[in-house]
Amino acid sequence: MKIFKKYRAVLTPRQKSALKKERLMVILSGLLLGLSFPPFPVPVFIFFAFIPYFKVIENRNSLGEINRISYLMNFVFSLVTLYWVGSWTKEADPFLMISGALLLFVNPALYLIPSTLYYFSKKTFGKKISLLLFPFFWLAFEFLYSVTDLRFPWLALGNGVVKFNYFIQIADIVGAYGLTLIILFINVFIYLSIKERGRNKKLFVYYSTAASLVFIAVIVYGSLKVSSYEKSGKKIKVGLIQPDFNPWKKWEAGNLDEQLEIYLKLSEKAARENAKLIVWPESALPVYLLSGNYENEVRKIHEFCDRNNVYLMTGMPDINFFYEDDTVPEDAKQTAGGIKYTSYNSILFFSPFKRDVEKYAKIMLVPFGERVPFLEELPLLDKLITWQVGISSWNVGKEIKIFEPNKYFKVAGVICIESIYPYFVSKFVDKGAELIVVVTNDSWYGYSSGPFQHKEFAQLRAVENRRAVVRAANGGISCIIDPLGRTISQTGLFERTYLAGNAELRNDKTFFTSYPLLFPSISLMISGIVIVMFLIKRVIKNEKSN
Repeated sequence: MKIFKKYRAVLTPRQKSALKKERLMVILSGLLLGLSFPPFPVPVFIFFAFIPYFKVIENRNSLGEINRISYLMNFVFSLVTLYWVGSWTKEADPFLMISGALLLFVNPALYLIPSTLYYFSKKTFGKKISLLLFPFFWLAFEFLYSVTDLRFPWLALGNGVVKFNYFIQIADIVGAYGLTLIILFINVFIYLSIKERGRNKKLFVYYSTAASLVFIAVIVYGSLKVSSYEKSGKKIKVGLIQPDFNPWKKWEAGNLDEQLEIYLKLSEKAARENAKLIVWPESALPVYLLSGNYENEVRKIHEFCDRNNVYLMTGMPDINFFYEDDTVPEDAKQTAGGIKYTSYNSILFFSPFKRDVEKYAKIMLVPFGERVPFLEELPLLDKLITWQVGISSWNVGKEIKIFEPNKYFKVAGVICIESIYPYFVSKFVDKGAELIVVVTNDSWYGYSSGPFQHKEFAQLRAVENRRAVVRAANGGISCIIDPLGRTISQTGLFERTYLAGNAELRNDKTFFTSYPLLFPSISLMISGIVIVMFLIKRVIKNEKSN
């Protein structure tokens, strides 16, 4: 310790006081960001949450200084919004708890990418231009975070304004990505106006007006969209089944018949209310239903669909075995007996009077929870990291699937965390989906912020694509969301029930659906230019010094 103390900068009392003040300021920024997110009802905080942070990083010069203070802000932000990821229930898997704890420390470190880009820009273009470019740096990071093996873009800033319905209507043009830019530009303009107040009246008016105009324009657009919205006239009645099984115990052997009976009884009630599409949640039964070992259970489901003339979508584990004459996919795994197989977190689609069952295999898997990151590069990790509940080794699905029974309707099914990816969900709508169905199981996390956040993020997918979104969740929240992002009806958490109601069907496409990557692409391009310019300037500076 004495060795490190020798090289540690000695701070004066004034410097210590200033450092303490700066830390408190960025902690405030982190708190305001966290309190903007569901289930807290104060999204307005997000429009000025970055102001204390901007004040601090503008006065810091080295990359280390900027990143240390940035880490503190994002740690507080992550702690307030993601505290629930470890589950922390008495039955929770120890590995899940460890992963949740690690996420709280690792996640803020990844958020140093935009602060590093800000530093590069500051050294190349100066403070003011760098602040004006900061929104693009942040969005470039948000998008990159959503496409890597470590992806967990839960804290995308656009998700923080879901409760502000008029404000999110512009997402049909800009998506959640564009909402991030708008939020950050409002923060930047407000900060610059505060900075110029009493110093440069002209600039003060300019920046204040810019912040006001951006905010007002978005609200006006939203109010016009809501007031002028016309329904398509086409709808389907859905029945959402919420069995409320304990996710930690349902994977134990036994009680399969009892579980299926609960699903079918709730489904019968929904069918009696004229539901034509029944939806069961993610991994509804803890078995590979179509493996050939559960013919009686499959028969009961078919009979239910035939008897009531309904379609049924259900989340379900799915497995495929490959033998000597089969073409074995590259990502196939192997049983102890040497048989090759693939297994997926899937959606199965049952149609009345039809024995073929259509499938969709989940593509966007949860890092660690459903698939070990970088497994192809480090295959040994698969043996080292496995949940006790046995769901950490799914194969990755490969097809964007639209279920289109008898031309009656076109429906897309996404599984759990897939619903938080804007560009991914837009692919289903671009392919023709008239309705988005989400099957999920948020019961792992108890009565925490997680289930509320997950449900409300789905409202953005509805607005972006102008599609109704229906969610069937094992323990809640199951709901019907209209194309304006408004929740029409919903269940409570942890109750065994069903929800029946009409969901609108649409086939028009929004600008965002057609061009979902426009704003991320612009942000990546700007960030790339800044990096190149910084490196060129650094090379020129080194050559001059030599």
